[in-house]
Amino acid sequence: MELTKTSVLNALRHVDDPDIKKDLVTLNMIQDIEIEGNKLSFTVMLTTPACPLKEVIKNDCLKAIDEHIGSDVEVDILMSSHVTTTRDNTPLLPGVKNIIAVASGKGGVGKSTVTANLAVALARQGAKVGIIDADIFGPSMPTMFNCEHEQPSIRKEGEKNLIVPIEQYGIKLISIGFLTPAENAVVWRGPMASSALKQFIADTEWGELDYLFIDLPPGTSDIHLTLVQTVPVTGVVLVTTPQKVALADAQKGLNMFMQEQINVPILGVVENMAYFTPEELPDNKYHIFGKDGGKKLAEKHSVPFLGEIPLVQGIREGGDIGYPAIMQEGPTSDAFMGVAEATAQRIAIRNAEKAQTKKVELKV
Repeated sequence: MELTKTSVLNALRHVDDPDIKKDLVTLNMIQDIEIEGNKLSFTVMLTTPACPLKEVIKNDCLKAIDEHIGSDVEVDILMSSHVTTTRDNTPLLPGVKNIIAVASGKGGVGKSTVTANLAVALARQGAKVGIIDADIFGPSMPTMFNCEHEQPSIRKEGEKNLIVPIEQYGIKLISIGFLTPAENAVVWRGPMASSALKQFIADTEWGELDYLFIDLPPGTSDIHLTLVQTVPVTGVVLVTTPQKVALADAQKGLNMFMQEQINVPILGVVENMAYFTPEELPDNKYHIFGKDGGKKLAEKHSVPFLGEIPLVQGIREGGDIGYPAIMQEGPTSDAFMGVAEATAQRIAIRNAEKAQTKKVELKV
């Protein structure tokens, strides 16, 4: 077949996005087609830089050109990305494509650790990422990013003062921990904590972001309601351990977001501390807190299971010294990257299949 832009597009109509189940041409993912003799180049615009099926899509494109045009074509494919969003024309956080709440229901399951590592993993893939540390009474992000003693600056825009977030490891960060002495307890009533979260959302200079993670406190309280009443949340990542007592609280957290009047999509469940692996015995797995609890919770509610994170000393050490485990090569880094890719994948599918989440109107 003759090599033309039309024949190339017709060939690539036989290649589907494995997640969205539509062909790349219909999804407008094929761009910048250039032809010179028997040389062909084009760009595949993926829905996230962290696409786990990048090589599968590229190979399917090469196969389609070979089968429908000819094997003598020299093909050069550039794999790029444009993160999708349903948050068009939003007055609050207009430059933020996706707002992701990370919840647990129970404290101590490693929710903040997962948040930090997911954010850095996506940033290392090329995404623009920010984190709001919404745990007003127990902020962890300043420690996890080794910036406890930093203070955000203020920039005046017209009559409004904007907080300029701290930047570390390619992540924009805001936390009450940057605004109060580290040793001091924040003794506030619920409305004051909610007011702080609103300020972090509305009065911070976030700019353009692909993903803004909201690290929520344990439970189902004022902060959670304030979040869903202030901005439409793209989706929720639920973190739990396999332990029965943790799953009981994770169940409540999941049920909160699935309530009809709230109805925020569940992107999936992450099982943290899934098993213990000693450094000197890397092939051994000891299921200290039980086995497959998070996976069974996901199956019970027909929501995705995003993956499991092992219980290893390096994750704790990375959090304590402010150097997230994802930045250290090895099985732990691979586990976090796998969960990050699965999360980005679910966000892209959610944006393709569902309309924008509605801001919640609750009378409480």
